Amino acid sequence: MAEITIKATGLTKKFGDFTAVDSIYLEVKRGEVFGFLGPNGAGKTTTIRMLTGTLRPTSGKVEILGLDMKDAEVEIKRRIGVVPDEPKIYEHLKGYEFLDFVMAIYRLNKSELKARIEELCDAFGVDYLSKLVGEMSHGMKQKLMLISVLMRRPEILFLDEPTVGLDARSARILKELLSKYANEGTTIFMTTHILEIAEKMCDKVAIINRGQIIAESNVKELKEKYGTSLEDIFLSLTATEDIQEIVENL
Repeated sequence: MAEITIKATGLTKKFGDFTAVDSIYLEVKRGEVFGFLGPNGAGKTTTIRMLTGTLRPTSGKVEILGLDMKDAEVEIKRRIGVVPDEPKIYEHLKGYEFLDFVMAIYRLNKSELKARIEELCDAFGVDYLSKLVGEMSHGMKQKLMLISVLMRRPEILFLDEPTVGLDARSARILKELLSKYANEGTTIFMTTHILEIAEKMCDKVAIINRGQIIAESNVKELKEKYGTSLEDIFLSLTATEDIQEIVENL
C-alpha cells in the first residue's frame, strides 16, 4: 500500500461564527496528483493554509509525511513546497536576490543549485532576475515563485491555482513537469478552477463546497457515477442556480 503523505482528520476552521472548513477528512498518497476543487469561498485556500502550517485549525489534526503539524511544523515546512494563488514576494528585492533569500532560509548550497535554477529559468522563459519584483507582472512573479519552490525539489508540492497568470507555453511545461515529478514520487496537492486540467492531470479529486467535502474519488469513478464530464459533475454538485436560465435572462 502506498504511503499516506497528507492526512487531515476532522479539520475545522472557524472565523467567529463563520465555519470556513467543516470537519473534513483527507488522505493523499505519495506520488499522487490530488485535485482539490470548489467554487470561490468554498474553503480551498483555507484548507491549504492549514495543511501547510500557515493557519492553525480550530480543531482537527494535520499529518504531513507521517509527522504531526503541531509537533514538527519546522521539519514539515522544510520538506514541502507551497505556491500560493497570489505570489507574495518582497517588492524591493530583485529576482535573483529573492532566490538567494530562499536558499539562505533553507540553508541550500547556491553553487549546487545554480545549474538547476538556470534550467528552470530557461524552461519558463525567466530572463528578468535582475529586475525588481515590484516591477514584475503577476505572471512574472508567479514564475519566480514557482522556480523558488521547484529548485528545492520538495517531497510534497501544494499549489493553489498554479497556472493563473502563466502563458500557455509555461502552463503546459508546468503540467508536464508536475506529472513527471509525481511519477518520481512527489505528492502534488493542487487547486484549480480549470476543470480540464483537473480531469487530465489528477489521479483523484475532492470537491469542497461551503466548507464540506461533498465528493471524493478518481475522475473515472465520478464519471461512471454521474455519467458526464468533470465540469458538469462539478456544476451539478455546487451550482445553486440553473446556468442556462441565468444566461437567457441576461
